[in-house]
Amino acid sequence: MNRKPLLFILLISFTCQSFSQAVNNFVGAWEGTLKAGVDLRIVFHVKDDGKGNLISTADSPDQSAFGFACDSTTVTENELTIVITTLKAIFKGKLLNDSLIEGTFTQGAEFPLALRKVDKPTERIRPQTPKAPFSYKSEDVVYDIKDKSLQLGATLTIPEGKGPFPAALLITGSGPQNRDEDILGHKPFAVIADYLTRQGFIVLRVDDRGIGKSTGDFGSATSADFANDASSSIDYLITRPEVNKKKIGLIGHSEGGMIAPMVALQRKDIDFIVLLAGPGVKIIELMTEQNAAILRSANISKEAIEAYLPLYKEWMFQIVRAPDTATAYKTADLLLQKWITQTNEKLITELGMNDRKAQHSMLSALSNQLSTPWFKYFLAFDPQPYLQKLQCRVLAINGSKDIQVLASQNLPGIEASLKKSKSKIYEIKELPGLNHLFQTCNKCTLQEYSELEETFSPVALQLVGDWMIKNVK
Repeated sequence: MNRKPLLFILLISFTCQSFSQAVNNFVGAWEGTLKAGVDLRIVFHVKDDGKGNLISTADSPDQSAFGFACDSTTVTENELTIVITTLKAIFKGKLLNDSLIEGTFTQGAEFPLALRKVDKPTERIRPQTPKAPFSYKSEDVVYDIKDKSLQLGATLTIPEGKGPFPAALLITGSGPQNRDEDILGHKPFAVIADYLTRQGFIVLRVDDRGIGKSTGDFGSATSADFANDASSSIDYLITRPEVNKKKIGLIGHSEGGMIAPMVALQRKDIDFIVLLAGPGVKIIELMTEQNAAILRSANISKEAIEAYLPLYKEWMFQIVRAPDTATAYKTADLLLQKWITQTNEKLITELGMNDRKAQHSMLSALSNQLSTPWFKYFLAFDPQPYLQKLQCRVLAINGSKDIQVLASQNLPGIEASLKKSKSKIYEIKELPGLNHLFQTCNKCTLQEYSELEETFSPVALQLVGDWMIKNVK
């Protein structure tokens, strides 16, 4: 699904043989774009501290991360090496002229990264992002989860007027997400909350555990833990006098659309759920089709895709069962080398898997990701038993151009499951021309997410709002 890369907290300091020259060469703002499935900008702000040293801060604007203090970097003969210890990552780059550093960023896999000196970092245009003053109440809150082992930070938006009002909890997609589900400068949950609150609904949007104002460890959590966190957020909503306790629901995007039915089955007070690009088939099947769609969007041939998918499925099956990352890597490599001996060399080259260095980068990234607790739980998940036991009202929508959770695969799976459920009111809708983030897309690739100004289609917003007004209010 939309598994977002980890926050780039970059730790940088500088030393070199000719330090005064290094100051002249490196002081300033340096911006680059990391192409890791989606485009992520990185900005280093390097200053002279006046004592013969350089001090730096780092931003990841597309993840709304700014002003991180930096240290631990070396400069030797115009080559900059940044060791990012918290992420087990390294940037190495060579200063080619006074405004360009070319290098690589390694974190499991290796990605090219060029840094250009800029007067002012590039700003993304995001016209839908809500801006104060608002025509409703907006309150930042913090509350405990059920067992009080951690706290969740959130924003609650409340319509003007006399309540109580129906309420919805927004549940984020996969990866560490803040309450606005920030991605590439877009804030889709802020946009959804703003729209629905203006329609007369209370909306609660929450930082994932370990993110923003929420405590806890995101890295060790699974979807089951996130479901428990969401249930605690419903408990918080119930304490608010402005909330109509008979009309509380869940709106989940991507993995959040998997978690919403899990929460609905844990409780008897969920009146409705809205699934935004939620899964309707086993995750292993979803991810196989996802990979095929992404390869097609990159103009990989049908023959190459058909050759690759059996290997991918075998990787998924074997790696998640490995006891540790080293074993996972070894297993993945053995499967790859066997596949290479049985596959046309032209197709191997087309897929970029003919070079040993490229193989190493891919296998390292794959084994590191698939060995996490989250991925092991996620890959084994089947949403259909949960959907089949629902009793609440359900709206499930998906974009026809979604290449992460394919509408043609998942909406029929959701509909087939709901026909077996006790849900008397449900609607399944495919929206033409929208991608996984519900943007109106042109190229409809992962890379285009950052290029589009639209954060969330007005057509999709209206559909959700109209359905909720009709079936919830």
